[in-house]
Amino acid sequence: MDKSITGMLLALCLAVGQAVAQGNISLKEDAPDRYVVEKGDTLWNIASKFLKEPWRWSEIWKLNQEQIKNPNRIFPGNVLVLDRNRSNPSLTLATTVKISPQVRSEPLAEEAIPAIRPSSIEPFLSHPLVIEQDGLDKAPRIVATEESRVHIGPGGVAYVAGVDNSKELNWQIFRPGKPLVDPDTQRTLGYEAIFLGTGRMTRSGDPATMQVVTAAQEIGKGDRLIASGKASVNQYLPHAPKGMMQAKVISLYGALATSEGGPNSIVALNKGTKDGIENGHVLALYRAGASAVDPASTLSRDTAPTIKLPDERYGLVLIFRTFDSVSYALVMESSRPVAPADLLRTP
Repeated sequence: MDKSITGMLLALCLAVGQAVAQGNISLKEDAPDRYVVEKGDTLWNIASKFLKEPWRWSEIWKLNQEQIKNPNRIFPGNVLVLDRNRSNPSLTLATTVKISPQVRSEPLAEEAIPAIRPSSIEPFLSHPLVIEQDGLDKAPRIVATEESRVHIGPGGVAYVAGVDNSKELNWQIFRPGKPLVDPDTQRTLGYEAIFLGTGRMTRSGDPATMQVVTAAQEIGKGDRLIASGKASVNQYLPHAPKGMMQAKVISLYGALATSEGGPNSIVALNKGTKDGIENGHVLALYRAGASAVDPASTLSRDTAPTIKLPDERYGLVLIFRTFDSVSYALVMESSRPVAPADLLRTP
């Protein structure tokens, strides 16, 4: 077995035991005695089986930086065992005994268990998502479609102006979307770029000829093009901000202003890198407490003093993409619908 896997898990297990002893991190009451890592698992859901606060992995790992070379190298088939007999509970990696000669195989790095499910965020990694006002005005645009169709999909042909002498063959197709308005200041922080699909140039010129390869929505005249780029690769190791961080939900990506979301929804927040937000930050979701009329008051309902009820925590989000003033997060857990203007704080 890969030594880095063994070293990482043993260090992780030791740190869990130390943290439990210190009272900083608690095991779940129903934590299993053993767990076999399965294909499709994520580090988040594995940690959730053992820890009450799964986002605190990085605090555990920092205790053993010299031993932990790659905290993501856990593979399907690994067996985690919870030892409850010691004074400090600990996790260990189960050992296996070979009773006959066999071919030794090493798991591929690509098979390692990811921190979160990649399919939840991959479509959002290479898309701009946020653009400045008029940011697409100078981008190449579709001026006509084959046979003058109103909308085209995969396999359809479009004619594009403004490509000039670009050698780029692969393009992403966008349409300017709704403004992202800060709920606190009412300032427009940017505009969402609605991803429509991808296309490939088949003939240069002005206009150039493009064939639509994929389509997430209908594509037509006036839609804009941006040269394709590689998706950024991040480990997204969950961790809480070092200090108290506060933000608000601006909107749910691609949804109407009145829409609500839940687990695996993508939400836009009114804080970005200039506010200290970074990839991997975990924030808790809160619904602002309502105001209730003091029942002890003898005044009329309109003039009676009110009592501010506490904000109710109901979920967690993980930041996976940041811009200057806006960031995007994946809703990891929620016990109620996520709505615009909901609060986020350091958990």
